Amino acid sequence: MIWDFNFNLPTSIEFGNGTVNNVGKRAKELGGNKVLIITDKGLAQTGILKRVTDSLEQEGVSFLVYDEITPNPKDVDCVKAYEKFKEENIDLLLGLGGGSSMDTAKAIGVLFTHEGELKDRYGFNLLERDITPLICIPTTSGTGSEVTTGSVITDTITKQKEAILDIKLAPKLAIVDPELTLTLPKSITAATGMDALTHAIEAYTSNIAEPISDALSLYAIEIIAKYLPLAVENGTNLEARQNMLVGSLIAGMAFTHADLGAVHAMAEPLGGLYDTPHGVANSIFLPHVFEYNIPSNPEKHATVALKLGATAEGKTLEEIAQEGVVLLHELASKIGIPQFRDLDNVNPDDFEFLAEGAFKHLCTITNSRQLSKDDYLKLFQKTYEMKMKHSYQ
Repeated sequence: MIWDFNFNLPTSIEFGNGTVNNVGKRAKELGGNKVLIITDKGLAQTGILKRVTDSLEQEGVSFLVYDEITPNPKDVDCVKAYEKFKEENIDLLLGLGGGSSMDTAKAIGVLFTHEGELKDRYGFNLLERDITPLICIPTTSGTGSEVTTGSVITDTITKQKEAILDIKLAPKLAIVDPELTLTLPKSITAATGMDALTHAIEAYTSNIAEPISDALSLYAIEIIAKYLPLAVENGTNLEARQNMLVGSLIAGMAFTHADLGAVHAMAEPLGGLYDTPHGVANSIFLPHVFEYNIPSNPEKHATVALKLGATAEGKTLEEIAQEGVVLLHELASKIGIPQFRDLDNVNPDDFEFLAEGAFKHLCTITNSRQLSKDDYLKLFQKTYEMKMKHSYQ
């Protein structure tokens, strides 16, 4: 194979326990005089926000807080924040939380620096300049948004998730502190961890994967498969938390360059319609899409299966890969991921709409195996009909 690729990581990364205490100094270094912190109400009531604001105060950096972020952030929420703070002379943004907070911060940065509406920027490379400088501080081990160059926002008119994809969205700095994830509930640990695993698997099997993204993806798959059950079982296990945050981080780096596939193409319409948590949706569809994709590249899918814990002796590549399907189902079941049919509001009558949204999704293009709308419809139906017993909730 002849390789032809570019790899650019515009975000500086500061990783380690207690690094959140450096945010005030880093904000000053980036020229921040007035910071807008974008977070959610639950996080705003914890000591995590106070650690951030204390550090800013110690360095004499003024700040405002917008804490109205919800899962699957919506265009109207981004506009609401922009309208509220557009006259405040904000010169630095700080996304604190999960992917919803960080993606919203990116979208607000677009509104601060570009005329028009968010929908004018949906797609690839439609920004004219860098957004407002941004620091991202993840508090979950899932999205990797602290190092990605995309922002996914729900369009409340079309009920579809849309993406702004541009290197000009990239955070200037990611402060990645494992201590901030120690109090994450089991259900969120499980869902966000499976989100990170999906990122790594889809990046590795993508039809535009390249050597650097492959290396990142494989390491992420290995450590997430090992440490996610441990992090769910005991949230205070700092070793597990550290490794999960590394896995999420480097999976984010991988899929920024290799893109994703049909799991995300299915999960995002589901989130747009039902407001399903993104990590849960990815977890539900991952084993089914993985199985569908095996014929496109048995070797790569077998390699993923081995990283998940499959055995190779006496088996064909296809048989090893099929064991990976079983292991993905078992992992999701073990950590308490719900079944598709058990989600609130799921209606099989909507599957045509969801299949249409999945087929039109940008990630369909980079999925390792071609899919039609009918293929997606069959995958939605197959996933809905499956029932497994959970090991624990």
